[in-house]
Amino acid sequence: MNSINRRSVLLAGLGVAGAGATAACSSGSGSGGGAALTNPSGSAVAATEQQRKSTGRRHELTLTAAPAMIDLGGGIMPRTWAFDGRTPGKEVRLSVGDTLVAELSNQLPDKTATSIHWHGIALRNDMDGVPPATQTAVRAGSTFTYRFIADAPGTYFFHPHVGVQLDRGLYAPLIVEDPKETLDYDDEWVVLLDDWVDGVTGTPDQVFAEVRQGMAGMHMGQSSSPGADGMQGHDMDAMAGMDMGDSAAPSSPSAPASSGGVSMKFMLMGAESDLLGGDAGDVRYPYHLINGRVARDPDVHTSKPGRKVRLRIINAGGDTAYRVALGGHKLTITHTDGFPIRHQEVDALLVGMGERYDVLATLGDGVFPLVALAEGKNANGLALVRTGSGSAPDARVRPKELNGMIMTASQLRATDDVRLKSATPDVTHQVKLTGGMAKYNWAINGMPFTMKDPEARPILIEEGQRVRLDFVNDTDMWHPMHLHGHTYQLGTSGPRKDTAIVLPRRKLSVFFDADNPGQWMLHCHNAYHGEAGMMANVAYRA
Repeated sequence: MNSINRRSVLLAGLGVAGAGATAACSSGSGSGGGAALTNPSGSAVAATEQQRKSTGRRHELTLTAAPAMIDLGGGIMPRTWAFDGRTPGKEVRLSVGDTLVAELSNQLPDKTATSIHWHGIALRNDMDGVPPATQTAVRAGSTFTYRFIADAPGTYFFHPHVGVQLDRGLYAPLIVEDPKETLDYDDEWVVLLDDWVDGVTGTPDQVFAEVRQGMAGMHMGQSSSPGADGMQGHDMDAMAGMDMGDSAAPSSPSAPASSGGVSMKFMLMGAESDLLGGDAGDVRYPYHLINGRVARDPDVHTSKPGRKVRLRIINAGGDTAYRVALGGHKLTITHTDGFPIRHQEVDALLVGMGERYDVLATLGDGVFPLVALAEGKNANGLALVRTGSGSAPDARVRPKELNGMIMTASQLRATDDVRLKSATPDVTHQVKLTGGMAKYNWAINGMPFTMKDPEARPILIEEGQRVRLDFVNDTDMWHPMHLHGHTYQLGTSGPRKDTAIVLPRRKLSVFFDADNPGQWMLHCHNAYHGEAGMMANVAYRA
């Protein structure tokens, strides 16, 4: 377990914001009952798109998804799938109101279909990239053109929404600039965090094939008290301390643990985190990357002492939350998931999969480590800030700021200009997070979602409603819950976000305005939990 100073960590709000908020006028069970749903390409979607303010400018590009051998540094060159031969893909940057015209060319092998989801963007539904719910999957050898107006500034990214392709190298940052930006800073640095397995110890598909077997029937020594699913997460005492994450050296693929003939090549045991309420993750990753580089051969941001830098931090990982700190510096959080907050100074911040944070730091003189500690996994990613002379720190450096003051998302406050207007919810839906490691039966409201029938059991809403979602985590693991096409507000005055951590056995209430018609996925952004079934369709009535 990572050692942290409990007195310096403010945990009161994480996973429970809005628990005492005003009850809605009516409540919904989430059952569709055969109701007609809005067509993702229908007239309501088109009408909403026409209302978005446009600059008339078009930003055109082609993204080719194809096999590639990439350079992670330190002589590590795995084969993976990537956009245009690099991971992360090339940054896409445009201004508020610009139209993005992106042609996806699918050159993936073995007749593999794919798509692009524009994570965090409130765009038209038929461009959201979720086959078959919002489009037909882009078949190998074919193309599809995404075309939409980006009408909200912020830090975003894009990735596939097919299977567990998210955990390959198919991701890149998407930055929407605000011409009315009020932040004062000198430099900018986009920081992408990722946990890496592909082409090193296996593929994400092999990972999923193993973990989906669950742990029922495995005898791995004594376990802690069983939970509702027969296992307290997967904190097995006999496996505690089996650290899978040397950021400088991969785990050996030749000698996986096993039990009763079941491979344990990828399953991670004993990952514990106080910040995450216990069990930190499922998957053993040989590397943790910052901007596509391993810790022993890091990415370097070069600047000058006294300059103020804006870091746009994106967690593109599949199964890892990162505790992020810049050695020798305080960080001032200014935005989360693209939306501004009241500025908050911290020593470090916790970033779940799919979350983004913008922070400011005034740089000192020397060489400083930017560390992304893989929460609960005793491993880290590393990048460097160089403003003067000095030697690079060790790849496993742990700056003291990691154990300093960490403020969680639920304790942040939205700025007045983006806070939702006070309103009584028109509908409340309970979103119960269910399942566990024993059977790997992750689900929402006890029913695993399947893309074979995406319109089954939708969570129904209507255009113009104020919607309340009560996330009730009935599991022994944390889940970063992501809503497509919208941002919700945590509680009555918390930050506007599209992805939020829900701690085990806790409740989180969020609110949003139903102003973007269509069918929108709501899911855990752990790639393996989502693929196993912790997903739902938040659908507008036709």
